[in-house]
Amino acid sequence: MVSTIQLEQQKSIPLTNSVSHYQIVIVGGGAAGITTAAQLLRQQSNLDIAIIEPSQKHYYQPGWTLVGGGIAPIDQFIREEKDVIPQGAKWIQDYVTTLDPDRNCLTLAQGQTIEYDYLVLCPGIQIDWHLVKGLPEALGKGGVTSNYSKDYAPYTWETIKNFPGGTAIFTYPNTPIKCGGAPQKIMYMADDSFKQRAGVGINTKVMFCTAGTRMFGVPAYNATLEKVVQRRGITTNFQHNLKEIKADSKEAIFDVTTENGVEEVSIHYDMIHVSPPMSCPDFIKQSLLADEKGWVDVDKYTMQHNRYPNVFSLGDASSAPTSKTAASARKQTPIVVENLLSKMKSQPLMAKYDGYTCCPLITGYDSAIMAEFDYEKKVAPSFPLDPTKERYVMFLAKAYALPWIYWNRMLAGRAFEADVFQPLNQLVNRD
Repeated sequence: MVSTIQLEQQKSIPLTNSVSHYQIVIVGGGAAGITTAAQLLRQQSNLDIAIIEPSQKHYYQPGWTLVGGGIAPIDQFIREEKDVIPQGAKWIQDYVTTLDPDRNCLTLAQGQTIEYDYLVLCPGIQIDWHLVKGLPEALGKGGVTSNYSKDYAPYTWETIKNFPGGTAIFTYPNTPIKCGGAPQKIMYMADDSFKQRAGVGINTKVMFCTAGTRMFGVPAYNATLEKVVQRRGITTNFQHNLKEIKADSKEAIFDVTTENGVEEVSIHYDMIHVSPPMSCPDFIKQSLLADEKGWVDVDKYTMQHNRYPNVFSLGDASSAPTSKTAASARKQTPIVVENLLSKMKSQPLMAKYDGYTCCPLITGYDSAIMAEFDYEKKVAPSFPLDPTKERYVMFLAKAYALPWIYWNRMLAGRAFEADVFQPLNQLVNRD
C-alpha cells in the first residue's frame, strides 16, 4: 500500500499521456479506501469509482504486532488486493505523483492523467526510515527490528524468542505514527517472553525510550500503563528521540530534551525495536491540498477539505487530530460517505466525526486494554466494562475478533450493521 512503499521515480516505464475521467477517485486501497468505496457502492451501486493503489497485496497492518509477538504468521494478514476491491469499482494499479486540485486532476507514475469530480484521499502514512541515520542498513539483523514493516515483523519474533539477555530497547519517535500503542504492545509481549525463560528475564533490562513525556496521551489510560511498566520493572526514558543506529558498536543515539536544551545520549542495546518517524506521503506534502504540517487539510468534523470542497480525506493522511488507527478510519468512513453523497446532491453536510479512535493495547500474552477515546481525550467505551482495566477478553478481541471483523465486515462496507460486534459481545459476556 502507499502507506508502506516509498514513492520512486519509474523512469523505465514509458509515459502513456492518456487522460481518464471518473466521478469519484479514491487514492489509497488500504483499510480506509476499500471501506469507503464499499460503503459508497452499497449506498449507490451506479457510482463511477476508481481506486488508485500500487500494491499487489492488501495487508491487515494491525496484525503485524501479533506477528512480532509470535502469536500468528505473517501470511494470516495478507490478501490479494484484487480480492478486496469492491465489485463496481475500478482498480488502477499505479502511484500518484502529483495532485492538481485547481484542475480536478492528478497524474500517475506511468504518465496517465486522472480527472475527477470528487476526490477522496486516504493513501496512508509514509515510513521515513532514512530519518534515523544508519537504520535502513541495520534493519533485519544484529537485533535491530521493527513491526512497522511486513518485512521485519517476523524477524522481531525471531529476535525475541532467541534473545539471550541484555538490554532491549523499544522506541517511539517525535512524529505522529500509525497505531501509537504498537511500540508498547510489542515491548510487553517481549518482556513476558523474556521472563518465561530461565535465566533470560533476570538478566534483561527492558527500556522504553520515547520522544514523548508520558506513556499515553489519554490520562485515564496513561495511569494504567504507568502501573504496567512499574509492575514489570521497565525503565522509561522520556523525551528521548532516536536519531541514529550505530550497528557496529550496538549503540542507539538519542536527542534528549532537558532543561538546558537538547543533549546527545548513547545507549547500548542488545536488541532494539524501532518505531520510525512517519509523515504524510510526499505527493500530498508537495501539493496544494496539504496543511502547514503536510497532512491533508480537512475540517476535523466533516472530513471535507477546508479549501477544496470536492475533496475529502480520512485515515492516516488526514489532518484530523486523533490517533492514526484502523478504528479511526472505520469511524470516519460513514462520515465521509454521507457527506460526500450530500455534497453531490448540493445538500448540507450533516454528518460529524467526534474523533473516536480505538487502540487495543496488549499488555501481555493474556491481557489488553481496549483504549477508546475521542477528540476531547474522553474515554468512549463500546462495552459496559471499565475500559482502563487489563482484561483477557480484550486480548482475545485484539488477537482474534478484530481481524475477523476487518476481513469479513469492514472491507465489505458492512462494519456498521447492528451485529458487527457480535463476536466481541460474545467474548465480553464470558468475562
